[in-house]
Amino acid sequence: MNITVWNANLKIRLFGEALFNLLYWMYFPFIAVYFSSALGSQLAGLLMTVPPLTAIAFSMIGGDLADRFGRKPVMLTGCCLKALMFAVFALSSSHWLDYLCFIGIGIGGAIYSPASDAMVADLTTQKNRRQVFAVFITANNIGAVLGPAIGATLFFQYRTELLWACMLIMAIYSVAIFYAIKETVPAAANSHQGSRGIWNTFLNQWKAYRTLLSDKVFVLYIAAGVFAIIAIMQLDLYLAIYVTEFVHLQTVLSVNDWSFTLSGTEALGWMLGLNGLMFVLFVLPSAKWLKDWKDRDIFMLSSFLAGIGMFAVGLTTNIWLLMLFTVIFTFGEIIRSPVMNNFVSEYAPQESRGLYMGASKLQFTIGRFLAPFAVIVADWMMPILVFGLIFLSALVSVFLYFYVFKLISKKLPA
Repeated sequence: MNITVWNANLKIRLFGEALFNLLYWMYFPFIAVYFSSALGSQLAGLLMTVPPLTAIAFSMIGGDLADRFGRKPVMLTGCCLKALMFAVFALSSSHWLDYLCFIGIGIGGAIYSPASDAMVADLTTQKNRRQVFAVFITANNIGAVLGPAIGATLFFQYRTELLWACMLIMAIYSVAIFYAIKETVPAAANSHQGSRGIWNTFLNQWKAYRTLLSDKVFVLYIAAGVFAIIAIMQLDLYLAIYVTEFVHLQTVLSVNDWSFTLSGTEALGWMLGLNGLMFVLFVLPSAKWLKDWKDRDIFMLSSFLAGIGMFAVGLTTNIWLLMLFTVIFTFGEIIRSPVMNNFVSEYAPQESRGLYMGASKLQFTIGRFLAPFAVIVADWMMPILVFGLIFLSALVSVFLYFYVFKLISKKLPA
């Protein structure tokens, strides 16, 4: 789907989110270092467990509110909250106030995200939805690749200026949402809109969550995603430990008297760089290559490639082979990204699309919470056994995805 024919809502959001995401990745990777130096590593580590928990609650709340009151006001609320928190963060002279602002920024993002995803689903057809989501993912990943490289200098030397820049971008984007973005909530959700008091709002949200959790297919879908995320997250967890500990200095290229060598730490840096570069270059092409594939097949292939790629890492310490296996498990991670939101868009009832989008984020939060198990068991298990458990987690994901779509097929009319 050509960007030039996109709805104006999508164009504005693509530009605004891409620009902010670049700024976001200039400060986010270094925030734990900032709090560790200010408050101590143990306390900072404990404090950093709070943002994912708040994200769970507020992403579901934001999704439900997007169904009840519309996408635009919820997105505007999330953006304004982030702009306010960035301003307070920039003015703050207290590390505890800084931390509360960081929590507030995360809450604003959690409120905004499901409404934003639901708006994409509202404005796209089933045929084009995967590719549109792929464009947004590519734009965000460009920021994830470039942001840390730029932020490594800006965050520590010009942190206040960087925070003010984030505030200004969010303020401008909020104005753009207010004046230029049009509401897209489906007509089927109109009956849920309107203010009926705070108590009734919370009561209706509780009923919506209870209904969602009673949806066996969707709960199994989230479980399948959790097992997949456990495998995928090992790039930053056990795989990183394995490479730095077991991959020793070796010659990668040699021409006459010239040679290029890498240590384990340097090899990890190259693997991470390759992972990020592949996301930027191949999310869109892979969405086009697999446009005729069923969601089920892409999910199953994704989990299998991520699992087998991770497992293969444990079989070697050769850097060339490690780079090859990085390509395999990264491709597994790449192909699932556009399909996730596409699946939720098609599966969720129109009147509850925002709620389901918010609940879908649970797989990331729970997966990230459980993924460090590999690091814990590594103290008394051989590396190949740890990688075997990671592969087993991916295979469980494959089976659950197969079962989810089997249940869906039984629901469809003959």
